[in-house]
Amino acid sequence: MRRSKLIALALLLCSSGPARGQTTGFPRDLARRETSPWTAQSDTRRPDWLPPLSSLIIPGSGQLMLGQERGAIYLVLEAFLLTQFFAFHSEGGREGDRYRELALTIARAPFEPMLADTAFEYYERLADFIESGPFDTDPGPDLVPPEDERTFNGSQWALARRTFFPDPDNPPPTDSEEHQRALDFYRSRAVGPNFLWTWRNAGLEQDLFRQSIRQSDAAFRRATTQLGLLLANHLLSAVDAFITTRLNRGQRRVEVDSSMRQAAVGGGVDWVAGLRVNF
Repeated sequence: MRRSKLIALALLLCSSGPARGQTTGFPRDLARRETSPWTAQSDTRRPDWLPPLSSLIIPGSGQLMLGQERGAIYLVLEAFLLTQFFAFHSEGGREGDRYRELALTIARAPFEPMLADTAFEYYERLADFIESGPFDTDPGPDLVPPEDERTFNGSQWALARRTFFPDPDNPPPTDSEEHQRALDFYRSRAVGPNFLWTWRNAGLEQDLFRQSIRQSDAAFRRATTQLGLLLANHLLSAVDAFITTRLNRGQRRVEVDSSMRQAAVGGGVDWVAGLRVNF
């Protein structure tokens, strides 16, 4: 008798499944969990590194890829900074051409220069000194530097004497080691025959020359600043896209996990409720 009751109870449990049309229950929920939205998205979503890399190359593109409208701000800022950079760089080039032209056609013209351009430090000397002074005051084979310290070459010879002569006012013999070392120093720093200049009777042109140098320097400095801001815009946009990608990924994971728990808990309650009702 007791065995027949147990068999009847087992048959009752087997027949107490969810009602027809019911979609919940542990077995079905577990199967649905294997094909969850998170699993499907993990196969089809873009790589996490793509938006940051895109923003690093073109600021704002990664944000727009992620559906963030602030990506347009990075793009507009990039266009503005590029415009400013090219404008300042062009201004610096124009002013550079201007001061080089003044040096060639005004200051250097009396010496019929064979070379048109040289290092920027040379032009700075043209702004500081009214004339270069001769390189050699002796027409013979010996090198005799100028003594006028108001000229650039004369100032370099004075510096050589102070550096190598025991007494700058009493030079040693020309064949002494001190004198030869002073001449070597002078040769390495003085302006040679092909780059001599003078601004005498051309004070206005020298003022324009100095102004052009200052404006060219300022324009190129501003252009360099724009380059720094451009780099910062690229890096900031890439970091922003990286953080946004990580946050979106975490949010999707939380939403999927939450839906899984709700489905599992709901299915368990329905299964137990069905069991109790049928029992």
